[in-house]
Amino acid sequence: MASASRKELLGKVYKMIPPMLESFHKGQLGRVAVIGGSEDYTGAPYFSAMASAKLGCDMSHVICEPGAGAVIKTYSPNLMVHPYMRQSKNLTQSENLDTVSTEVVAMLSRLHVIVIGPGLGRDQLMQDTCARVIQEARKQGIPFVLDADGLYLAQTRPELVDGCTECILTPNVVEFGRLAKAKGVDVNEGNPEELCSKLAKAFGGVTIIQKGAKDYISNGKFTLVSDGEGGLKRSGGQGDTLTGSLATLLAYRKAYHDKIWDHEGDMEPAETLALAAFGGSAITRECSRLAFKEKGRSLQAGDLTEHVHQAFLNTVGEKESKL
Repeated sequence: MASASRKELLGKVYKMIPPMLESFHKGQLGRVAVIGGSEDYTGAPYFSAMASAKLGCDMSHVICEPGAGAVIKTYSPNLMVHPYMRQSKNLTQSENLDTVSTEVVAMLSRLHVIVIGPGLGRDQLMQDTCARVIQEARKQGIPFVLDADGLYLAQTRPELVDGCTECILTPNVVEFGRLAKAKGVDVNEGNPEELCSKLAKAFGGVTIIQKGAKDYISNGKFTLVSDGEGGLKRSGGQGDTLTGSLATLLAYRKAYHDKIWDHEGDMEPAETLALAAFGGSAITRECSRLAFKEKGRSLQAGDLTEHVHQAFLNTVGEKESKL
């Protein structure tokens, strides 16, 4: 698989995408939640959840702090926003880590995939709540994506993700360095592909997408390089389109393995997870290219949102609808 061409890999991603069938009911093509959104950061969870929605997931949720929730609801009526998270300073007398995390964890049984980190911040209660969510997601076999301040959990409490093969970490170069340091991996030894593989192995087989001029993707056993052309503007928030895209592709992966439509079923879960990672990277890079072509140096993270569907069509391609 590591030696497969970009075209071959995207062809396999295509096989994993559900067709649009009249027989499907609401929710079968993805129920995704982004957990993040704090007093200071409201854009990131919105960009991630909207990317999920635009890539075709049926139900896109944001689980956030109440102050963030009120704001995010004004961005779009298409997202379901749940103000269940709490920052330490906003706890009422009747609330604590147990009451807050219980409410968030209760949502997991309704979800296929979760993204943890966009707009999360470093508040201790927010971090501790997400630690509980990760533990429960692992018990329930729910795949999850960690980005931004969600990666801080992997850095400071690596045991939360150690050995989890249903987990994708999406660090940039700086975040990758912090994770490597936490695991005793020397970033000066080896090329980027080898380092990505080494860090994935150190975490016991998690999948890592190291974002950069090229995206390096590895679970420690095989490594892929996603080098499709992207845009040249490095505005903040573009990584949120990646996490949302990954979430929807992971939901499609579940639909593939649940065989909700007739297909060959010849791909194993380890392969389809890597394909979801590669597909998410390819779509986001194309999204960035399209947005940059239109906006140039004025490009902002929100500009990517409107190009998610076209980027999907350009990279993976649509399946014929059947009534």
